[in-house]
Amino acid sequence: MVGQGVLRECLLDPAVDSVLSIVRRPTGAESPKLREIVATDFYNLSPLSPQLTGIDACYYSIGVTSNGLSEHAYRRISYDMTMEAATLLLRLNPAMTFIYVSALGADPTERGRIMWARIRGALENALLKLPFRQLFIFRLAIIQPLHGITSRTRSYRIAYNILAPVLPLILRLLPKYATTTEQIGKAMLAVTRNGYPTQILQTRDINSL
Repeated sequence: MVGQGVLRECLLDPAVDSVLSIVRRPTGAESPKLREIVATDFYNLSPLSPQLTGIDACYYSIGVTSNGLSEHAYRRISYDMTMEAATLLLRLNPAMTFIYVSALGADPTERGRIMWARIRGALENALLKLPFRQLFIFRLAIIQPLHGITSRTRSYRIAYNILAPVLPLILRLLPKYATTTEQIGKAMLAVTRNGYPTQILQTRDINSL
């Protein structure tokens, strides 16, 4: 859902020359400046190396719910897959900006009782050690999907359908916790161009951008 929103804002931004989207399945998105690659193995992106050079920024928005997953399975998807992409892109584009979509509640101590929070925190810590020119972590909480964007997670779709009438009110009342797919995409472009005082951005930072 976040990826759809970020892609939309990149394609609409006249300052963005081209967008390379690495996906698990064809999205049907079309634009003269969009090139889409369906990756067969996200745990080994090195075969795509020739196509992953000359990139200014990566907006890494792959994510999965921890519901029904063991700690090993969740770590493999959330931690291992992300670090594979980040280390490869760092080698190919050391001057790039890398933005990782995390979640409110990520546990940087890596010792808490909540499994997904420990793994997210461990990943944040590992990413922050990588010497990208710029690296930012977006800790998201409540997200309102706009412009026809929907989540591919069934439980999220049900929740959003139920909350749809009150989401605009939540955005007004809880600006520290609620944002939109449009604001997330625009904030990513803003920090890529201008930087930000902190590497970890909360929802209030995203909305202010």
